[in-house]
Amino acid sequence: PGSGAIINAVGGVLGREPERLLGKPSAEARRAAQRMEAQVLITRDSTLLGEDESGLATRAPGRFVEWEGGGAPNPGVQPIHRRATLVFTSGTTGPPTAILHSWANHLYSAKGSNANLPLRPERSEEVVSGLRPGDRWLLSLPLYHVGGLAILVRCALAGAAVAVPDPDASLSAMLDASGATHVSLVATQLRRLLVAQDGPLPRRVRGVLLGGGPLPEGLLRRGHARGWPLHTSYGSTEMASQVTTTPPGAPLAALRTAGRCLPHRRLRIDDDGQILVAGPTLCLGRADGDQIQNPRVDGWFPTGDLGHIDAQGRLHVRGRTDRQFVSGGENIQPEEIEAALERLDGIGRAVVVPVPDEEYGRRPVAFVRSDEGGVPDDWRDALAAALPSFKIPDAVHELPDAAIPTAVGMKVDRALLRRRARA
Repeated sequence: PGSGAIINAVGGVLGREPERLLGKPSAEARRAAQRMEAQVLITRDSTLLGEDESGLATRAPGRFVEWEGGGAPNPGVQPIHRRATLVFTSGTTGPPTAILHSWANHLYSAKGSNANLPLRPERSEEVVSGLRPGDRWLLSLPLYHVGGLAILVRCALAGAAVAVPDPDASLSAMLDASGATHVSLVATQLRRLLVAQDGPLPRRVRGVLLGGGPLPEGLLRRGHARGWPLHTSYGSTEMASQVTTTPPGAPLAALRTAGRCLPHRRLRIDDDGQILVAGPTLCLGRADGDQIQNPRVDGWFPTGDLGHIDAQGRLHVRGRTDRQFVSGGENIQPEEIEAALERLDGIGRAVVVPVPDEEYGRRPVAFVRSDEGGVPDDWRDALAAALPSFKIPDAVHELPDAAIPTAVGMKVDRALLRRRARA
C-alpha cells in the first residue's frame, strides 16, 4: 500500500487526529494529557472516563471508535511530514518526556525494519491461493510504547496482519492461539516465555524481535539453544523504534551485539564513545505544551548511550553515560558489571548501583535475581575471573520485587535500589 493507506490504517486505530492522543498507563495519564493540552485520552480505567474542567475527554477504546466516527469511509489522506503522534519515553533519568513524530518517521522506521525482517502480505497471490499463510505480528507491546506503535506501521506497510491479543491471556497462550509469525519482546516477556514454552516455538514463528534495553546473557543462550529465531536490536523512542537489528539466522556471538544499522538511519560514535543517531526516522522533537525542542546537535541526536562499532559493523552498547561513576579514580560502568553477573550460572537478572564510600568516593553494590532465589555463594570468586578488582561489587543482594517494572517499557527502579544499598 502507499503511504496514504498506511496513514489511514494507523489513523483508524489512533483516531482522526492521532497527534492529540496519548497512551499511558495509570491515573498519571490524565495529568500528562492535560500538560500536553490533549483533547482525547483513551483508557481502560473506568475511574478516568468522562470529561474534566480542562475539556479533556476520556473514552474507553471501543467507545472511542464509536464516538470518533471510526466507520467513516474515507478518513482522508494527510502529508506524511505532518505531526502524527506523541509517545512518552519511559523516563530513564527523569520524568517521562513526550516525543513528537511525523508519519514519515514511522514510515521510514517500518521500511528499514521490513528490509531486515520481511513480512508476507495477507493478500499475496500465494496466500490467497492457500499455498501458505500470510504473516501476522502479535501486538505484544502496548500502543503507548513506540515498539507497539511500530508493529502497526510495519504490518500496514507490508500488507501483513496484526494479531490483537486477549488482554487476559498469557503471552504464551496468545502466541499459540493467534497464529502469529512474529512477536516483539522485552527482557521480562522473553523470560516469561522461556518458562512457559519449554522447547522450540511453533514452526510458523519466524521472528522474535528483542528490545527495550539490555538482555541478560542467560536469556539469549536459552532462547538460541532452543532454536528460537531471535533478533537483538538497539533503538529509542526518539528514533521511532529500531536503529540497529541483527539479521535472520544470526549466531549467538552476533546476538550478543545490537546488530547493524538498518536502512534510513545513520549511526556513529563520537570521541567520548557516545552513540549518535540521525536520519528520517529521527523525531520532530520533544514536546512541552506548545514548544517543540529540537533534539539535534549539529545534525545528530546524542542518545546518552555509550558503545562501539566492531569490524563487522555491529553495534555494541556499553551503557548509559549518566550511570557511569568514578570509584577511587577509576571509571565504572554499571552495565559492564551487570553483564558479568548475568553470565554466571543461575543469575537471570542483575542491577548495579553506586553507594557513597568515604575512601573511594563511590563503590558498586549489586542486586540479582537467581533461578534458585537468594544470592549465589561463589559470586565473588566467579567475578574475579572476569573483572578487575575495583569493579567487583562490595556486596550482592537479592533483587526486590518492588524494583522490578510491572509494565512494558518501564525501567528498573534504580533510585529504590540505591536507597536499599545505603541502608
